[in-house]
Amino acid sequence: MVIVVRSETNSTRQVILTLLKRNQEQTVSSLATTLELTEMAVRRHLRELERDELISSRLEKQAMGRPIHKYFLTEKGSETFPRNYSDLSLGILQDVEVLNGSEMVDQLFEQRRDRLYKKYAAEIKGSFLERVEALARIQSQAGYMVEYKELEDGTFEFIEYNCPISQVAKEYPIACTCEQQLFKRLLVTDHVERKSCIAKENTSCCVYKLKGP
Repeated sequence: MVIVVRSETNSTRQVILTLLKRNQEQTVSSLATTLELTEMAVRRHLRELERDELISSRLEKQAMGRPIHKYFLTEKGSETFPRNYSDLSLGILQDVEVLNGSEMVDQLFEQRRDRLYKKYAAEIKGSFLERVEALARIQSQAGYMVEYKELEDGTFEFIEYNCPISQVAKEYPIACTCEQQLFKRLLVTDHVERKSCIAKENTSCCVYKLKGP
């Protein structure tokens, strides 16, 4: 069984998101005019974007005639646009290290590990397979683009094709150590072996070998 999360790119969809980002709210009619598409075609794209929770809409009453729908970006939709979180986070960590030493940085990552464990522990339960499935789902939702499969020997290959904190992890390897420790706690096993790492090696993915207790 495989779980893969990938970002779907589509020029019309992206243009709609960009228009909503720039103008905050748009009607079907205004989008159709800008895109030079029929309103029916625009509605089809809007339904897909709503399904993906990237946009939402509200009804606005008119002085005359029926209310009209106005579409706007959701928080999830806004997050599809580039943010500079990695530079900000890295800069803050560097400042903390200068002011309080590397041990304080380690403590911050350990605290993050413990916070994530408390957040996800209730969602990851059942058999080892069920725990792996739940962990893959959670990591994919967090942007790690996870794929996993069960191997012939009963172990699992757990692949993360993206690392949202790779720039930070390159500077502070404790981030990767804490992820491995988090996986062990959530999966209730000591057998979590990291085979490759985006932050440490010239590779396109992080790969773990997972084995039940």
